[in-house]
Amino acid sequence: MNLELFIARKVHFSKPAGESRATPPAIRIAMAGIALGLCMMILSVAIVTGFKREVRNKVIGFGAHIQITNFDSNTSYETVPVAVDDTLTDELLAWPGVRHVERFALAPGMIKTETECQGFVLKGVDEHFDGSFFRKHLKEGELFTVDPDKPSTDVLMSRSLADMLGLKCGDPFAAYFVQDAGQMRARKLHIRGIYDTGYLDYDKLYVLADIRQVIRLNGWEGDAVSGLELFVDDYDRLDEISEALYFHLIDRKDRLGNTFYVRSVKELNPMIFNWLDVLDLNVVVILALMMAVSGFTMISGLLIIILERTRMIGVLKAMGQEDRSIRRVFLYIASFLIGRGMLWGNAVGLAVCFIQSRFHVVTLDPVNYYLDTVPVDLNVAAWLLINLGTGIVSMLMMLGPSCLIAKIHPARTIRFE
Repeated sequence: MNLELFIARKVHFSKPAGESRATPPAIRIAMAGIALGLCMMILSVAIVTGFKREVRNKVIGFGAHIQITNFDSNTSYETVPVAVDDTLTDELLAWPGVRHVERFALAPGMIKTETECQGFVLKGVDEHFDGSFFRKHLKEGELFTVDPDKPSTDVLMSRSLADMLGLKCGDPFAAYFVQDAGQMRARKLHIRGIYDTGYLDYDKLYVLADIRQVIRLNGWEGDAVSGLELFVDDYDRLDEISEALYFHLIDRKDRLGNTFYVRSVKELNPMIFNWLDVLDLNVVVILALMMAVSGFTMISGLLIIILERTRMIGVLKAMGQEDRSIRRVFLYIASFLIGRGMLWGNAVGLAVCFIQSRFHVVTLDPVNYYLDTVPVDLNVAAWLLINLGTGIVSMLMMLGPSCLIAKIHPARTIRFE
């Protein structure tokens, strides 16, 4: 029989009738500190993880995980074409970790209506286009289909750009494109669908169309495109796959003698992904502060319990109980308090995460945050690590105040009131 556990249970769970106790308020404060700290840690990790996931997915949705372009292309949207044949696309599709490959072409232009004029980028996509991202954010109409036998004039436009130009789903509009020789070309396009991702930097820029429209506007040959977009199976392997493809294609030329340039979405958008990485530091600071607050609250609670039970400690010492054994009794009591506090913290934290993910109670301004609601994403591994870390750190912090038991003398404390 575990004597220390038996005594701890009696001390913690028994409530003698008529006994006046000062411990319950201190216990409640200590448990509230643990619960509040754990709740805040769960919410912090869930919100930051969700925010990073949503922003990252939106950037990837507009540009894929990896882009292969002409090495001579610059940072503008007037790209230098590269010739892509079926042999290359089949080779990339068979590459380990790559799940999808599609061609794209870009053409910067200007949309002019009776009252407004706005610059934009026409992004052409082929018949292999993965429209799941835009379908998820589709607000009106539908996605256009790329018919291999008949070029389409239908486009997919963002709500912010359509509202800016006074257009709606189904409306035709005139788009103008300036070629290298200074020649102006006009195209009449039709809005087939309207999307809204909340990422205004890209929403007001891109209009999706049939790739053959863009190739014809740029005056390119049939196999010439701005590049290829690749999607990988595992985002955690993105850098590894991108680097391997870079060295595999660096010495390879297309039929026109152009060199292929492989870049990951992180290299294409360094400022965004560096900013997202900085958020991890914020989470570490919050976790450290919450653990410190919870731990010091529990320290004060345990000290009050020890002081209240001074006579009991003196009696146990007088009966021959060792300091180590008595310390173990109070560590068991502390574990009961920490466990109850963590139970309430998990209940509140997980409930808030569920409510926010289901009903989107807390909203955001997409102009500043790229999102219209606070995202939450908490996986089981992160939740277990938070609970395990909180429990271990809290118990380690209890070792300090439990050392006070060694300084208690039986002869003095048996008469202690």
